[in-house]
Amino acid sequence: MWTISIGAIFIICGILLLCREALGRRPLSDPHQSSLSGRTLEPRSQGVRFLGLTRNWLGMGLIAAGAAFLLLVAFT
Repeated sequence: MWTISIGAIFIICGILLLCREALGRRPLSDPHQSSLSGRTLEPRSQGVRFLGLTRNWLGMGLIAAGAAFLLLVAFT
């Protein structure tokens, strides 16, 4: 029973870390001037850099560890 709880906690913490990395870099309500539409809240060319493994390795590791705990329970 404890392995299921630990696995679920690891997975939830990993997902929260991934969300924090994606949203935590700059304030969402930081207005700036856009060359096309004037004043906007659209982020300045963030791209998909926040999806890289180098910035999200801890969250991915926690999710993998949680999945390993849950697989351990499933096959025993």
